[in-house]
Amino acid sequence: MRQKTQKIHLTTLGCSKNTYDSEVLLGQLAAHQAEFVEEADQADVIIINTCGFIELAKQESIDAILEAEQIKRDKGDQKVIVCGCLSARYKSQLEKEMPNVDAFFGTEDYDNILRFLNYSRDGAPEFLYEKRFLSTPSHYAFLKIAEGCNHTCAFCAIPLMRGKYRSREMRHIVEEAQMLVDQGVKELIVISQDTTFYGLDIYKRQAIVELLTALEKVDGLEWIRLHYLYPTTVQDELIDLMAGSKKIVPYLDMPVQHITDHMLKAMKRGGKSHRIYNIFQQAREKIKDVTLRTTFIVGHPGETREDFEALKGFIQEMRFDRLGVFTYSHEENTAAFNEEDAVSAEEKAARYAELMQIQQDISLDNNLAKVGRSYRVLIDEVDWSSMVAYGRTGGDSPEIDNEVIISPLVGACNVGDFVDVKIHDATEYELHGKIEG
Repeated sequence: MRQKTQKIHLTTLGCSKNTYDSEVLLGQLAAHQAEFVEEADQADVIIINTCGFIELAKQESIDAILEAEQIKRDKGDQKVIVCGCLSARYKSQLEKEMPNVDAFFGTEDYDNILRFLNYSRDGAPEFLYEKRFLSTPSHYAFLKIAEGCNHTCAFCAIPLMRGKYRSREMRHIVEEAQMLVDQGVKELIVISQDTTFYGLDIYKRQAIVELLTALEKVDGLEWIRLHYLYPTTVQDELIDLMAGSKKIVPYLDMPVQHITDHMLKAMKRGGKSHRIYNIFQQAREKIKDVTLRTTFIVGHPGETREDFEALKGFIQEMRFDRLGVFTYSHEENTAAFNEEDAVSAEEKAARYAELMQIQQDISLDNNLAKVGRSYRVLIDEVDWSSMVAYGRTGGDSPEIDNEVIISPLVGACNVGDFVDVKIHDATEYELHGKIEG
């Protein structure tokens, strides 16, 4: 007897890697004729793909689970499934504290989730991306090239949740890229925990340059964007490839977390500050109009006032285009968990605010320097009622970076189009312009 169609609501929390995982799971569910609903209280099954990266993310995931439990209590006949990083790390504890959840699963645990829902993958393709269900707008997509991480950063619990680094085979990545482009995707955002580590586990060599060279040959692909480069695995050859590429956008996203050798050692990051300087300087020298993006942590155990002042000086010297800051929080079973928290919560917040103010001023200066120049812009949204379009330059990743506001609209302009835009005004996080021609 054919199983009754199940209505599924899926909430995805956290990073782009979680988004990718949810899309693969949705694809498998769609292959079994599941129906997706936007409202959780209309679903037969509520699935929450959780994040467990930092305290705020964990709390957001817990709140989402509690909300789903309440919906189940009110309705009475729903299933609640929790998966992802938080569930992978705290499964036994969550099972005790949240008895109304029907099942907990880890990351990429697709087969067991399907079995729990009385679906089967018998005879299905081995490579789950073949049925991936995009949740992003149709013109861009994430492309996950590996799972897990081999680094042992003192503050980070990701290896505890996602395991050791596991590269995907290159041919499967390229096949997926072509499949996505055939569906209308124009920008692929290449992601993993350490993108530049790619290949070391299965090919016994860093193969990110080889992979990108193969992706450049995908017919119809316009933009390739790299996220999450790791300072100790960035190759000079990668910078050279980016400098000469017509498809890899000039966007270098390398979270470095701190800059003094003292703090890099305390954080167990590996490498030295001079190498970080060198990578950013090479990128600025070789890659035309490159956008530099990074993140830092303030208040990590061991951070002195001198370390913080050096970090401020580094930011002021490098004048990053995009910058994020986190305040340190203790994560169980990490190397820094039991170390003394010498920086108070108030001081962490003050250091965070100081860095963000510095960056806000830098961002405004950088954006004002773009006024009068023309940029190729990818359109993400069009509002014909107000004659405004929203897009991004090659230096902007969706959701996290600047946007280009185009007004008034003249002539045809559709989501997914590339247009040339001349910038006439700017704020800290927005560019304003008009389509040329």
